[in-house]
Amino acid sequence: MSSFLINNILWLKALHVSFMVAWFAGIFYLPRLFVNHAETKSTEIAQHLKGMERRLLYFVSPFAILTLLLGLAIIYAYGTSWFIAAKWLHIKLTLVIALFIYHGYCFKLVKTFALDQNTRSGRFYRIFNEIPVLILFAVIILAYLKPM
Repeated sequence: MSSFLINNILWLKALHVSFMVAWFAGIFYLPRLFVNHAETKSTEIAQHLKGMERRLLYFVSPFAILTLLLGLAIIYAYGTSWFIAAKWLHIKLTLVIALFIYHGYCFKLVKTFALDQNTRSGRFYRIFNEIPVLILFAVIILAYLKPM
């Protein structure tokens, strides 16, 4: 592999991880807002949280897209034979798909709260908040240790 290609892959990886960190910051915070929203009895606080939830979700969504695009660019840079041989990558991509489903479900939850139709407890959202943490741990282990 040429030094030019290696340098470009390193840039892609650095940007990929940077956007992933920004995405996860929002994905970790949003369910915490849901907890507060589900537990508040104040209409004024609920209204404030609605705005925060919507703005945060729309703010971090471009980071999710950039994370995905840069990840695909890394796969492309390494080539098809690497992609086929890297079994750990297939598991990682499955987890990333699950995370995008989670992210998409957050849009539904924001809408549910916006319409004052939430029926779930703060406890549900506390548990819901752990899903991206578990996915992140697994993805990091797969990406850095490449166990397969």
